[in-house]
Amino acid sequence: MMIDVAVKRGEYKVGEMPVTLERIHRVVSSGELLVISPAAMERIRRCRGYLDDKISQDETALFYGINTGFGYLQQVRIDRKEIQQLQYNLLQSHACGVGEKVPKELVRLMLLTKIESLSRGHSGVQLETVQRLVDFYNHDVLPVVYNQGSLGASGDLSPLSHLSLPLIGMGEVYFEGKILPSAQVLEEFGWQPVTLRSKEGLSLINGTQFMLSYGVHITQRAGALFRWADLIASISVDGFNGNLQPFNALIHQVRAHEGQLSTAAAMRHYLEGSEIALSKEKQVQDPYSFRCIPQVHGASKDTLAFVEKTFEREADSVTDNPNIFPDEDEILSGGNFHGQPLALGFDYLAIAMAEIGNISERRTYQLLSGQRGLPLFLVDDPGLHSGLMIPQYTAASVVSENKQLCTPASVDSIVSSNGQEDHVSMGANGATKCLRVLDNLEKILAIELLTAAQALEFRRPAKSSAIVEGLVGCYREQVSFNAQDRVLSVDIDKTIQFLRERKVEEFENLFS
Repeated sequence: MMIDVAVKRGEYKVGEMPVTLERIHRVVSSGELLVISPAAMERIRRCRGYLDDKISQDETALFYGINTGFGYLQQVRIDRKEIQQLQYNLLQSHACGVGEKVPKELVRLMLLTKIESLSRGHSGVQLETVQRLVDFYNHDVLPVVYNQGSLGASGDLSPLSHLSLPLIGMGEVYFEGKILPSAQVLEEFGWQPVTLRSKEGLSLINGTQFMLSYGVHITQRAGALFRWADLIASISVDGFNGNLQPFNALIHQVRAHEGQLSTAAAMRHYLEGSEIALSKEKQVQDPYSFRCIPQVHGASKDTLAFVEKTFEREADSVTDNPNIFPDEDEILSGGNFHGQPLALGFDYLAIAMAEIGNISERRTYQLLSGQRGLPLFLVDDPGLHSGLMIPQYTAASVVSENKQLCTPASVDSIVSSNGQEDHVSMGANGATKCLRVLDNLEKILAIELLTAAQALEFRRPAKSSAIVEGLVGCYREQVSFNAQDRVLSVDIDKTIQFLRERKVEEFENLFS
């Protein structure tokens, strides 16, 4: 059965090539099955064999987390007969998650990135353990994980404990649309609980895969929303009868930040051939929210590019502890589980996304202000009708929330483990609030699209560019022109769905 499914869905060989964000997105979106590559199998077996030999050869040596307690309890020697029980105790005692359940698509990313990390052959796990994680992924058996409880420093201990509990028949999983005890699902598949060996518990719960899964998810969606931000801003420029001079290539060539250059080029492309843009009735200068689109959007794009590199490097890394190096005959205890690179990335990206939302809301405000020949609040009979007055309130509220969410998580730290873990990254909190900023940005851009499309109708009979008119035409199939007051939360929700279901590229390809 698995062979037939693999033929239909395709296969991805784990541990065969360097991990990239593009490859992760492709594997997840295409539904490819995971297969541990022969090279990864060899690395995993070799590392496990080395660890077993090392422990048996020197029973007096202390190896952190292998024959000792954890954290502050590192000096407590564990009797050889109890090493296996130590692993089970670890998973249970560290599964302390609270709060909302992690979305299933993010749990899937956690599994994939954990499998990739373990496949590097520096963690000392059994091949059987990695294979069971692969089985979970391939059969859509997704552990129930909670989004609060990690300090983002000794790895994502609590979330990864919940991710790992089903390996030993504990915890809960999503399966076939239900939340079920993992033991029940293991029995349905005829899978025996994995018998964990020395260090395996620590290998499973040390690591940054909770934070990383959020990072992979957020950066992909942020990239799509940043492209939408440029195209929606183009509609706003024509709706406001804005001046195209600020997008002239010469201006940006003398301040050649990559994001700025690409944004200005996108604005020129989206507005090429616009009758409105070519009209002579222009003010010399527009407000900064229009004039400085390349500089503001571009800076956020450059931030995203930096953060993507950070997350991509993390996805191709080993982040548990201790690390095992069979070739060098070393078992080294270090701090690769510390989430500081990710924590800083989340804070930086949250600010960048908030700024895209900030300038978007300012354009919405300007379009409603009764300037440039537009009616106040973009309605024919203001007073009797409030028009689009209140969606701007909503956008302003969400923008303000984003500003509050942009207080950096990474500047905080709380001492834990009786002082042993005295500096933590708080990257997990940074991850969850960064996702909230992203969701808020989507709402803000939806309100700008609703407003800009309305403003454009008051420029008739003049037309915008082929791309803008094509987009607005498709959008009007979902959200009609607002001729009189109606419940606008419905329009906003439909606009959000429009942004999720359509891609900027399709309008570029259809109407360029």
